[in-house]
Amino acid sequence: MKFTELDLPAEVMRGIEGVGFADLTPVQEESIPLALAGRDVAAQAQTGTGKTAAFLITLFTRLLKNPPTAKGAPRALIIAPTRELVVQICADADGIGANCPFKVQAIFGGVDYEKQRRALQTGVDVIVATPGRLIDYVKQNIFTLRHVEALVIDEADRMFDMGFIRDLRYILRKLPPFEKRQTMLFSATLSQRVMELAYEFMNLAEKVSIEPEQVTAERVEQIVYHVARREKFPLLLGLLKKETEDVRVMVFVNTKREGEHLSGRLQMNDYKVAYLSGDIAQNKRLRIIEDFKAGKLNFLVATDVASRGLHVENVTHVVNYDLPQDAEDYVHRIGRTARAGAGGKSISFADEDLAYFLPDIEEYIGQKIPSTIPHDEDLCHDYKRGVPHKKKPPQEKRAGSGKTRPPRRRRHGGKSRPKSGG
Repeated sequence: MKFTELDLPAEVMRGIEGVGFADLTPVQEESIPLALAGRDVAAQAQTGTGKTAAFLITLFTRLLKNPPTAKGAPRALIIAPTRELVVQICADADGIGANCPFKVQAIFGGVDYEKQRRALQTGVDVIVATPGRLIDYVKQNIFTLRHVEALVIDEADRMFDMGFIRDLRYILRKLPPFEKRQTMLFSATLSQRVMELAYEFMNLAEKVSIEPEQVTAERVEQIVYHVARREKFPLLLGLLKKETEDVRVMVFVNTKREGEHLSGRLQMNDYKVAYLSGDIAQNKRLRIIEDFKAGKLNFLVATDVASRGLHVENVTHVVNYDLPQDAEDYVHRIGRTARAGAGGKSISFADEDLAYFLPDIEEYIGQKIPSTIPHDEDLCHDYKRGVPHKKKPPQEKRAGSGKTRPPRRRRHGGKSRPKSGG
């Protein structure tokens, strides 16, 4: 089905054409007609299947066809679990809504508090937010949610996983009742707890379910290497050195420690790489993602915090350096490549500790993943060993001189020196 077959305003169609969309994806074909008819929709949809475009097209169409009821008050609210996903939704909204007269505002923590507050006070049409910062502004009466006509809950299952469900319920109770607004919910799985949320806060939602085997990107070339743990790094280098074209690679690991170690080894071997995890400062996280998108980095090592909601064009390879222990995470990870009709490769390493999770992954995606054992020519043996050393803090300088001295010790005779006057 093509977008030209839908009854969409000219402004929205120009935006769709501007971003290069022509054919609807399965989740779009199932959900958009229902949503355009005014129905509430609860859809199973992974990142990378076109769900963001599905709800943005619906929102912009609804807002164009209906005049606002209150000047400056937000008319649509999109709630997402992570800051990266909020930023990406806003970027997609800028493209699809390029010809629409709507102000879209991102709200999330870790960045300028006053700037976001002033934007809300001056008036916005669409808010894209994580729950915490949004609730902060709501409690201060910076703006009202009483005039919201359309609500989107993105990655609802992730809301539960990250402990946001109480915050989400608080926000939903501040909105008009469900019969006076349209609600769209998207989730990787329509589990019982997600559907309970839909029954409580949605108006007889139509359920749209895309089976896992349909969700896995069809254009992803998948392969699993059964490899010893100590050979994973030389295999990674060996496989990528065989690529004749420029690569943009996301490498997934299961732990922060492994991510730091692996990114350090790649740096030692002159690869442009950065490491992304949940505890990196927000401004730095956004800068890393922008550098990766711009091609300043060709490697991004990440934990699963980056497997959801991160949309980067032209990712050529996804490498599961550590095979994920959760089958759903495998689908989320490989969904970072082969987006928007492009092709891509997924390379997974099944070592002696993690190979046991492979059968569950294959059962979940409904297919056997081609596998092989690496040959010696697949391994790169000529690489620099070790990892970069962290810089030591400068020694304390003696006042009035350029010389340094070690920090003063507070021990005397094997015990701490007592303070005078004690």
